[in-house]
Amino acid sequence: MSSTAPPSGIDHVDERLLRTTPLKKLLARPELGSVVGAAAVFVFFAVFADSFLRASSLGTVLYAASTIGIMAVPVALLMIGGEFDLSAGVMVTSSALVSSMFSYQMTANVWVGVGVSLLVTLAIGVFNGVMLTRTKLPSFIITLGTFLMLTGLNLGLTKLISGTVSTKTIADMEGFPSARKLFASQLTLGGVEFKVTILWWFGLVALATWILLRTRFGNWIFAVGGGADAARAVGVPVQRTKIGLYAGVALCAWISGQHLLFSFDVVQSGEGVGNELIYIIAAVIGGCLITGGYGSAIGSAVGALIFGMTSKGIVYAEWNPDWFKFFLGAMLLLATLLNAWIRKRVEATK
Repeated sequence: MSSTAPPSGIDHVDERLLRTTPLKKLLARPELGSVVGAAAVFVFFAVFADSFLRASSLGTVLYAASTIGIMAVPVALLMIGGEFDLSAGVMVTSSALVSSMFSYQMTANVWVGVGVSLLVTLAIGVFNGVMLTRTKLPSFIITLGTFLMLTGLNLGLTKLISGTVSTKTIADMEGFPSARKLFASQLTLGGVEFKVTILWWFGLVALATWILLRTRFGNWIFAVGGGADAARAVGVPVQRTKIGLYAGVALCAWISGQHLLFSFDVVQSGEGVGNELIYIIAAVIGGCLITGGYGSAIGSAVGALIFGMTSKGIVYAEWNPDWFKFFLGAMLLLATLLNAWIRKRVEATK
């Protein structure tokens, strides 16, 4: 009888040399479930909300998605790295408050306040990362503590300095028009108005995707999320990677905070509480695993787009907005179940 054993010296065929069909590649993409969900949400509101398909609605939906998407991108990278940040929502408000109050109290050009805010916000992010890596406590505990401290500081310092729960207007200060142009302007294309945050959002998604797929740091993120001990054993700088991811969250919180300030001129100190959960939801809907090591920046963008379509679609359909959280929770469960099913199918076909 002829032998079917592999040639001498070859125990198995390298998995990387096996041919992969386009369908298998598609099924392996972490954002596939969110894309299917986004298509379903679009069709749903296109049927039940007549004004949803109007050109003017496009800018509104994208703006709502961008305000979440700017933060969902770094949160997704952090989750791929196996960690959470529960302080992300109030950090946005802290960034805006620092810019506004420093500019007003020091009667400085608002760009000075913007620069000081960047340094302070990055320091908060680095603080989260250093505390996580030095104490070995779960990121849930570390960032929950930061969340509570920032919530108290936002309210306490604002009332101490301004005498109220909101900041003073800085609209008449030098540098305000140019700062507004960068962080809160809008442009018109084809008769449709688009906020500049949409460009910030698209740029951050492209940058994060490039980092994940084309850089050594991207490989480190996936390795750390897959297993910190194993990553450390092969030379991955685990501590630096995690600190860098928290700094990335802080950087995007600064961008979002400046948009908040220069859009409305004044900032309420109690804003931002609860938004951190929406950022995490957008990332999970986009295919990020709670356990880390899997996900994509594009998926987080699709998750944010689902948020934008749902929040505005309910308004266009003239339904009670109280149902928004129900739809968002349903999308979270459905997307998670679909992603789990797709992963099982992919693993079964290997």
